[in-house]
This record gives sequence, C-alpha cells and structure tokens, in this order.
Amino acid sequence: MRKQGTWVAMLSAMITDAILAATAFVCAYYLRLATDIIPAVDVPPLETYYGPLLIQVGSIALVFFFSRLYHVKRGISLIDLAYRIFVAVSVGTAIATALTAFTVKGLEIVYPRLMLAYVWLLSITFLVAGRVIITVILGSLRARGRMKEPMIIVGATDIGRLVLSKVQQSPHLGYRVVGFVDDHAAGPTFEGLPLLGQIADLGDIVTEGQIAEVIIALPQATRREILGIVSSCSDKNVSVRVYPDLFQIMATEVSIGDLNGLPLVSIRDVALRGWRLTLKRAVDMVFSAAVLIMFAPAFLFLALLVKLESRGPALYIQERVGLDGKPFPAVKYRSMRQDAEKETGPVWATADDPRRTRMGTFLRRFSLDEVPQFINVLMGQMSVVGPRPERPVFVEEFSQRVPRYMERHREKAGITGWAQVNGLRGDVPIEDRTAYDIWYVENWTLGLDFKIMLKTLYEMIRGENAY
Repeated sequence: MRKQGTWVAMLSAMITDAILAATAFVCAYYLRLATDIIPAVDVPPLETYYGPLLIQVGSIALVFFFSRLYHVKRGISLIDLAYRIFVAVSVGTAIATALTAFTVKGLEIVYPRLMLAYVWLLSITFLVAGRVIITVILGSLRARGRMKEPMIIVGATDIGRLVLSKVQQSPHLGYRVVGFVDDHAAGPTFEGLPLLGQIADLGDIVTEGQIAEVIIALPQATRREILGIVSSCSDKNVSVRVYPDLFQIMATEVSIGDLNGLPLVSIRDVALRGWRLTLKRAVDMVFSAAVLIMFAPAFLFLALLVKLESRGPALYIQERVGLDGKPFPAVKYRSMRQDAEKETGPVWATADDPRRTRMGTFLRRFSLDEVPQFINVLMGQMSVVGPRPERPVFVEEFSQRVPRYMERHREKAGITGWAQVNGLRGDVPIEDRTAYDIWYVENWTLGLDFKIMLKTLYEMIRGENAY
C-alpha cells in the first residue's frame, strides 16, 4: 500500500507540474502581447506555439525527474525546495530553447526573447507556488492526524530523546513514533513510549508494525554495528536514516593533499577564506546599513518604549566573545530590569524569567532585542550570520567540557545562525549547538547565509524557545 501511495503521489506531482508549466507558457504568450516594454510585432496565434509548449513541458518534466523532484521528501525546507525548482526550471528552459531551435522551423523570428524570459520567470513562479501550496496542505493534514506513518527510534539515548522531541515538534511531517529499540535500556518504557525489543529483533518489529521509518540514534555505535542494523532492514519496505556522531557532522569537508610528498587527509578546512571572506563582509555591510537606515524610525520608537517602561538605559551593552576568542561590546535593547544579575550572577535567561520587563518579554518573544547588533555588524565586530556570541564566563566553561568548542570562534559571531534556525535556542544541550555552529563554519556558502536569513524571519514569527 505504501509503495502504491508513493507512485500515486509521484504521478500526481508530475501531472500538476505539467499543468502549471503549460499554464506558465500560455500566460507568457499573452503577457508578451500585452507588454509595452517592447511592442509585439507579427506574433502568430497561440496554436503556432503548441510545439514549443510541449517541448518546454517535456524538458522540465525530464529535468525534474532526474533532479528527484518527484521523490517528495518530508522535512525539506521550502527554501531548499524553491532553490532546487529554480535550478531545474532554468536547466529545463535552456534545454527546451535549444531543442526548439533545432526541431521547430519558422519560429526563429517570431519566438520573441522577451516571451522566453516570461516563460522562464512564470514557470519558476508557478511551479514553486504549486509545490508550496501542496506542501502546506499536506503538512496541515498531517498535523491534524491524517496520513501518519509509524516510526521507530533505535537507541533509548539522549540523542534518541532529541529525535523524539524533534518529531513531536514537527507534526506537519506526519510521523508517529511508536516506540524505541535498544539493547541496554532499563525498564519497559522510555520517554513515555514502549521499548519494543532489542536491536536483533528490529527486522521482525518493522514487519509486524508495518513501520515506515527507522531512525538510528546511536552516535557512539561502530560502523559494523550500524551496518548490521541497516542490513536487518534491507529487505523491508522501510526508510532508514542515521543520526551522525559529532565527528561526522564536523568532518563533512574531507580533502586529500600532501606535505612535500607526504599524503595527508584534511578534515578541518575552513570555508571562509580569501575572496569568500571579502564577499561575506560586503554583504554584511550592505545589509546592516540598509536595515539600520530603512527601519531607523521603528528602532527609535522601540528604544523610547523601553525607556518609558522602566528605569535604566534603552540600550544594554554586554561583553561577548567573537572572532578569535576576543571580547567585544554587544549592543542590545535592555529587556530586563536593572541589576538583574546582582543576586544570581551570570546565568542564562529561562522561560517566564521574572527578571524581564513587560517590554522585554515582547522584544525577546520576537527576537527584537538583538536588532541593535546590526551596529556591531556595521562596525565589523559581528556578522549577520554566524555562531551565537556567548559571554566570557560561559565560553570559559564550555571550552573546558565541549570538544572543539573554541573552533566556532574561527569566524565572527552572528546575529542569527544555523543553530538558531534549527531550533537550538534556549535550554538546549550546548554540544548540539556547537556541532551546528562548527558545521556552518566549515560549510559556509553565500547561499547558505541567505537561506538562514530567510528562515530567521520565520523563526522570529514563531518565537519558539525565544526567551
């Protein structure tokens, strides 16, 4: 039944995309006729373009198929999906244009380049919109309990607990964790769910429970153990995913080089060097300057509200640790009463923290308290995107107990970051946040920065773990 449902979903996606691509082509034709930028001259009727239309739709369908865009994945972000569609449509349109030039005669003059541009832009817009609408609808149905697929977590561990938490926080993905499998767990349950058996019984458990997804949450397991678990599911109609250990997360950029003829494997390459560093700094300057200028009246109004509600300055200067472990004065809106740490000393904020002011609660709920840090970005002390800056007392503590913690300081701290947009805010294990920060440092791209910026807007609206 699951395999049949998968084929139905793929076929539905193909038909929907074909209809949207054809609609985009027709709209591009009429938009070309209606445009006044370059007046249309001797454009033949729409029927003349049926050949190019079929080539366009077929080319996009072919590229989508080889790009695995019909293999719908749960959990893929809409930003990643939109980017993949943008690339696929661009390639498909280029192929269609080349094929049209060789196969359809008599259209060399009357196939306007402006219409071609419209076809490309409208195809991207329609196909992205269609997938977004479908994704939102499916997510809504799954969140209401429809189309739930059973999942098993292998490993009653802290990582297993983290995976369970992520699944429970993402009902739109449509998973239902039915239990855990582990050889060493004590008791009949873990996190309120039953322990279904030992790892050796996994194959039978998957078959009997008609499990759709297995997640292996054993970061300390050896490769042989992982392969054994995967092999036990190899003949089952089930997807298997593995949560990587800390080393695997950090060592994604592996390259082979030599030192005067001695072969070496590099696993600590830093993505932000040379021209990339210059490019990131240029984006930081332009973006921060634009934000500070465009929203200056709103920022001044927020500062006035902070000042009027409680005694003390509107802005709060706090020492944080940034690039190369050097401290810098981070600027924030004051969100707590004065002398908030007089009795407690340096501590992290907590949910329903009594030290917050009413205005501070609002600012922290939408992460607006950190907006003044664009001043730090403009001054070169921070970046828009990067690892979260911590206070010196916490950095000293974490550097002693978290492996490779100080390596996150190889780049500038950021107002937002890869860890924050993946839900690692508030009271979460610092080891997990560190792994995400180091992964960002070693895998930076400008596209990744823009993706994080867009996801930040969504996280600001959600306000989850923002306290």
